[in-house]
Amino acid sequence: MSIVIPTVLAHSRKALDETLTRLDGLFDTVQIATLDGRFAEPPSWPYAEEVELAAIKNGGSMPMLGHFSFEIDITAENPEAMVGSWIDAGASRILVHVESVRNLASLIDLLATSYGHEKGFAPDLLSFGIALNVETDASVIEPYLGSIDFVQFMSAPAINAPGRSFDRAVLRKITAFRKAHPDMSLQISGKVSLESAPELLALGVNRLCIGSALLGAPDVLEQLHKFEKLTEEYGRYV
Repeated sequence: MSIVIPTVLAHSRKALDETLTRLDGLFDTVQIATLDGRFAEPPSWPYAEEVELAAIKNGGSMPMLGHFSFEIDITAENPEAMVGSWIDAGASRILVHVESVRNLASLIDLLATSYGHEKGFAPDLLSFGIALNVETDASVIEPYLGSIDFVQFMSAPAINAPGRSFDRAVLRKITAFRKAHPDMSLQISGKVSLESAPELLALGVNRLCIGSALLGAPDVLEQLHKFEKLTEEYGRYV
């Protein structure tokens, strides 16, 4: 799995298909951010289209399944309601935001009993992670670290934040978390750029989930090479 992961935020199935086609052959893993329009705005695929949401809920599969491994960032209220649907659709990595989960312990039990999830077991089949917004104290997930595979720190506000920018407060949080938990897989999402990536890699981030700084480039492959060069400079490899 590459250290550089594209984060796709598409507001329609058509836009999603177009973006995945651009990425085909360049990446083996894609993170899809799914915003419900309530916990986070504006709504994105599949929430932005009732027929697409219904398709996923009713057993539809991920687009271009087999071309990519999919990580689904469920940026939504009550993500528990969609976790099973995303797994059934073919997602191999599930990410929920701790601020929106009603009962995280119950969700972890569900993943274990219904889908056989166990930390570190068959990660290519199913991995489970928790995301934290910049303002959320990392101590809230301490009781669950023995049951999850990775943590995602948000480096920009995830909720109702047009025009958001990289929040350097996350650097202090990463430093403290990495010191306390040196073996936990740690990824970052939210306005990650060529400027912020070096500091993040130096602090021990394992994966860079990158949106506009990668997908908005005129040449995605050229931009990918720039990020990959940085990861190599900081001794981070696949």
